[in-house]
Amino acid sequence: MVKKKRKTPYVPGIAAMKFKPNHDWTMMEAKALFLDMNSNRNIPLDTIKYEDCIIGMRSLSERSVDLVVADPPFGIDFSDKESLYNRNSNLILDGYEEVSRIKYSDFTSLWIHELPRIMKNTASAYIFSGWTNLKEILEAIGQSGLFIINHIIWKYQFGVFTKRKFVTSHYHILFCVKNPKKYFFNKIEHYPEDVWIIPRRYRPGQSKNNTRLPDEVVSRCIHFSSRPGDVVFDPFLGNGTTAVCAIANFRHYFGFEINKNMKEIIEKSLSETDLGRDYIPYTELLPSLEELAEKYPAVKKRL
Repeated sequence: MVKKKRKTPYVPGIAAMKFKPNHDWTMMEAKALFLDMNSNRNIPLDTIKYEDCIIGMRSLSERSVDLVVADPPFGIDFSDKESLYNRNSNLILDGYEEVSRIKYSDFTSLWIHELPRIMKNTASAYIFSGWTNLKEILEAIGQSGLFIINHIIWKYQFGVFTKRKFVTSHYHILFCVKNPKKYFFNKIEHYPEDVWIIPRRYRPGQSKNNTRLPDEVVSRCIHFSSRPGDVVFDPFLGNGTTAVCAIANFRHYFGFEINKNMKEIIEKSLSETDLGRDYIPYTELLPSLEELAEKYPAVKKRL
């Protein structure tokens, strides 16, 4: 087979220089979409229900949510690892519930099975997992009818010291969709890779619901797979990170949290989050010509 020749020679950096996001909104446009109450909504907006998510999801209307961000319990008992993780157990609020390994596959299958029904045809889901129960997550996704588009690795800056194996310093993020031909994806970067190097944020002295995802990780899911005004759903709100990131980026949120003791902390975080606080039009986030020139000599010649 004869390969077709390129019409123009490949020049490193030129495509990045010409790249524009698929979709972009000014601050005013994003806020207007968020405040548009004429949109067809069949879910309580900006609401958290403190109940079991599996039971709660069964009461939600079909095709209610635009994006799912789910960080379920990992089925790991941290009680004997507090010192290894440099974690003060006194700051973990009572009421956090872990899932035993024996029941983890059943638990995983039940909550993931509820997702396709409540997701719109254009919706996506980002499901977080450690490696210990990754098999159960993958099997449940396949059985639910969702389609995996990417298996993302989130690399962070530390792990528990080991003597006879490699240090684990990453999480898995399964990027799934309901309809592989219709899902919304806003390519806001020219070359978005499936390895995200994002450090964990240390919050010494703060009470929490076990582990907490960095805002940067959750916001990245929101930016690529939702529009301003969309509904972001989190079945395990935990510390309320997804809700905070949604409001901070002109998205609505809805979710469940089984630990009622987290209500005061979540409400405080939301009250301190101004609408659109973190939103920046995506074009403004692209590297400047000067930055591209530093990386690609060919770009410098064309400036």
